[in-house]
Amino acid sequence: MNTPADASNAFSLPERQAVYRAIHERRDMRHFSGGTVADDLLQRLLSAAHHAPSVGFMQPWRFIRIRSRPLREGMHVLVEQERVLTAQALGEREDEFMKLKVQGVLDAAEVLVVALPPGREAHVFGRRTLPEMDLASAACAIQNLWLAARAEGLGMGWVSIFCPVQLAKLLNMPEGSKPIAILCLGPVHAFYDQPMLQAEKWARRAALADMVFEDHWGQPAGAPGPASDF
Repeated sequence: MNTPADASNAFSLPERQAVYRAIHERRDMRHFSGGTVADDLLQRLLSAAHHAPSVGFMQPWRFIRIRSRPLREGMHVLVEQERVLTAQALGEREDEFMKLKVQGVLDAAEVLVVALPPGREAHVFGRRTLPEMDLASAACAIQNLWLAARAEGLGMGWVSIFCPVQLAKLLNMPEGSKPIAILCLGPVHAFYDQPMLQAEKWARRAALADMVFEDHWGQPAGAPGPASDF
């Protein structure tokens, strides 16, 4: 009996279930319980991130491990400054937004800054018309790290409310580089049973059917297509 190619290349059922479990139970964590992350575990997580796909194999991710407490405190100041400005920009939802604290920069066992390096303009392969593919590639690395962290029982939160110019200056980053994420990583008391912003009634996950079109924008999958003249 011939085995279909997709079945012969598939992981075992328990392995597949573990992959999907990590995807569905990954959460953007905001509450951490201190503790530590062993160096060998951190290296495994960074290796998972480093094995992400990248356009033109440019590998546009750099990780800065923040071990200095004064640096963490300085970063927290930047986050709080932007949190207030973001709240003000939200208008009627300002008070609601200010209830969402961002303490992971101070409380998490590890803090990593993910940055795009200088010299990215030299990479043209796959970026001539879509230069933002460097950012998309770095986001893949972050997602790899996130899923690996969940599988290892560690929480991770992606903080994006900061001024990149000020953070780059704080971390003595070279001209042309750009920080894109502050990652808070470490043990948590428990993982949220649903996304925190959904639990806080900030937003809800959209229906998949509303996100998938067929052939043309806005045409639901499985719907009849437009008439053709040919």
